[in-house]
Amino acid sequence: MVVRVATVAFEGIEARPVDVQVQIANGNVMFTLVGLGDKAIAESRERVRAALNASGLALPAKRITVNLAPADLPKEGSHYDLPIAIGIMAAIGAIPADAIQGFTVLGELALDGAITEVAGVLPAAIAANARGQGLICPEARGGEAAWASQDMEVLAPRSLIQLANHFKGAQVLSRPSPAMRQGGGMLPDLRDIKGQESARRALEIAAAGGHNLLMSGPPGAGKSMLAARLPSILPPLTPRELLEISLIQSVAGQLAGGALTDRRPFRAPHHSASMAALVGGGVHARPGEISLAHQGVLFLDELPEFQPQVLDSLRQPLETGEVAIARANHRITYPARFQLVAAMNPCRCGHALDPGYSCSRQPAARCVGQYQARLSGPLLDRIDLMIEVPAVNAADLLLPPAAEGSAEVAARVAAARQVQVRRYSEFGLPHVFTNAAAPGHAIEDLARPDTAGMVLLREASERLNLSARGFYRILKLARTIADLDGATTVGRPHLAEALSYRIGAPKELRAA
Repeated sequence: MVVRVATVAFEGIEARPVDVQVQIANGNVMFTLVGLGDKAIAESRERVRAALNASGLALPAKRITVNLAPADLPKEGSHYDLPIAIGIMAAIGAIPADAIQGFTVLGELALDGAITEVAGVLPAAIAANARGQGLICPEARGGEAAWASQDMEVLAPRSLIQLANHFKGAQVLSRPSPAMRQGGGMLPDLRDIKGQESARRALEIAAAGGHNLLMSGPPGAGKSMLAARLPSILPPLTPRELLEISLIQSVAGQLAGGALTDRRPFRAPHHSASMAALVGGGVHARPGEISLAHQGVLFLDELPEFQPQVLDSLRQPLETGEVAIARANHRITYPARFQLVAAMNPCRCGHALDPGYSCSRQPAARCVGQYQARLSGPLLDRIDLMIEVPAVNAADLLLPPAAEGSAEVAARVAAARQVQVRRYSEFGLPHVFTNAAAPGHAIEDLARPDTAGMVLLREASERLNLSARGFYRILKLARTIADLDGATTVGRPHLAEALSYRIGAPKELRAA
């Protein structure tokens, strides 16, 4: 007799069905696991053996064979412990074999029989619901699984004994409730910013259109402070965005207590981060910082201090909104539609452009050029706004707080985003929600300048020698500025302001 238990294997944020087949037959006493599993699955034999013994069940002195089908699909992770243990329990009659047929099962076992939390419960629950099945998962992740469907049966036991008692009718496990983790405290407010009006304007434009932003200025000018306040003016998450973010965080094991969060991600990795840490990968091809920042903000402080090859690995995800991680036997794709915000000093010491400053190492121009040469032209060409953030003086700091804070700016940003969503939906692009994500053919029609603006754009393109990408990015930026003004047509003033964010950048940072 073969007992079958349904579980899943993860490919990116997709949960592929896996059939755990357990057979107990006469023969040499052994416990064999087959099905292309990794080291964690090979070690599950000892965890399952100890957990069953702690629960009062002993493995029979027979030949136990566990097959994870399909056998050619690579499988990794400790979440196969629970389906293997349940299959053995059903095979020896400890629980009814027919009771587990309608469930997808995942969970790791402790040596005392407790069921410990694992990553990926939310995508597993969604996949199980799509197949018309219920879900058995650790108690700590029950609130996460409950989001898949209100009508779906979810069992979240603490231990094998509790699960066995439920199937025997001696105990009834109640369905967990969906868990939502509210953001801790208030977000930093734009009202704290003093003396940086042009930077505040650039931050508002970036938020309204989902544009990438690069700030250059001396240390202490407030670049990191500005970036930290960007989430406070971004619109609330839509249900679709919340689901996408939660799926990635679930696979990465970052849903604390199985509770979803209602805030957009803000990721700020250190400049020593490796390529695998930033874009994803490693031994188990986990999502990187750019995927964890999906539908949110990726803040790279001290941009030139990152390894050049690490920065250049962002070029494709910035265009496509996803990252593909290729391995010898499989290929995984993670969403990566993030908003890049970067900050940098003009040189290594940060003061080369200060009036009257004399660099002791070499001429200031050479110092600036060498430092900023660490940034490639193709990467800079993907950044829509490049601004200088000057140092603030004591007079600026003594000013009273600004009359307009994050709430007022967020209202304008939300209104501009609604205009964009409606525009692209009517154009036949329901999956485009910001001007920055719009394809070129849509921008040609929806951001076509008026006559005066067309003349300015033609002159600027010849003067700046814009690439095709740079040309369309200026149009997208001008369209966002027009949306903030409530204008239906992109005019010369909108284009002039959009161009200023390239012309006004330091010469070394202008994308050719």
